[in-house]
Amino acid sequence: MIEFKDTSISNIVFHRIDNEDGKSFLSESEYSINQEEEEVLKTIFLKPFTSSLSTFEFDHPVDLSLNSLFKLAKDNYADEDFYNSSLNIYKHLKSVSKHPNINGGDLFIIKYDDVKINNSFHQALGIYKIENKQNFIETSLIKNGKKNLNFKKGIGQGKIDKACLIIFTEEPYTIFIIDKGNVETEYWQNDFINARLKNDHINSTSQFMSLTKTYVTEQFPNDYKTSKTDQIDLLNRSIEYFKTNDTFDKHTFESDVLQDDSVIESFRNFDKLYKEENNIALSDNFEISSQAVKKQARIFKSVLKLDKNFHVYIHGDKNLIEQGVEKDGRKYYKIYFKEES
Repeated sequence: MIEFKDTSISNIVFHRIDNEDGKSFLSESEYSINQEEEEVLKTIFLKPFTSSLSTFEFDHPVDLSLNSLFKLAKDNYADEDFYNSSLNIYKHLKSVSKHPNINGGDLFIIKYDDVKINNSFHQALGIYKIENKQNFIETSLIKNGKKNLNFKKGIGQGKIDKACLIIFTEEPYTIFIIDKGNVETEYWQNDFINARLKNDHINSTSQFMSLTKTYVTEQFPNDYKTSKTDQIDLLNRSIEYFKTNDTFDKHTFESDVLQDDSVIESFRNFDKLYKEENNIALSDNFEISSQAVKKQARIFKSVLKLDKNFHVYIHGDKNLIEQGVEKDGRKYYKIYFKEES
């Protein structure tokens, strides 16, 4: 989905931003880096996005041109002076950081070349706010045998609190967002970025798989007298469809996975209500994102939990497991198999 193998850093600047007077400061110029430093920075600031699945795009209720960060990013893409661009981004973030629970932090603004997404290379703009630093130890050995340990705080891999990576695809661009914060500080995505989910195959795959899981685990057992093994079997058929197909077709999915006409009708009713309640629009046909399938597959649990004694993993034919009840009321499962390993 997104690759950084050939990516390079063209510009970088950092400032300190804080609500308290006297704790903010602005760097006077861009920061120059060597090749070794560039590799470290790319690991810290780009690697977290490789696990991001949801893609966003800039939004505004009236007109996209009124979205402040979109305008600033567009100016940056048009090769406006990078340092001055960083100051404007700093000012915008400062203006929306009014909540008393918003922490101060180091603000990094980085411009990249050759970010690969969907087999195309693009420039990109990364904006990062580091609110929490981690402890580390710096060791030193001098020729005379003297040793020293310096205890410091710094920025390490996986410690990014808030970030957005703006890929300069077609407007309104493609955005990846990291936001580790509480409800009171949702300013990052809502006020600073102002973004909505992008209508692309990545989100379509994730959303339809989430819709399917919710139907199977919540609505399906309410509409029909089903066993846990029936639910797991339906989940397994669902995930198998997404794993073995390159494109999604709703009618094919219904016939291959749901199979029964009554279940298909139940699913369609749930599908309509789910979209309305979650305010999402999903096409009946889209390219399947293998990365989205891989991550979503983790939540398609095929585990039958029996009290606290047994976990039975069901991956194939549900007819090889039978449920029953003893005369004394004890429940049991009978499992058929050919080989033990």
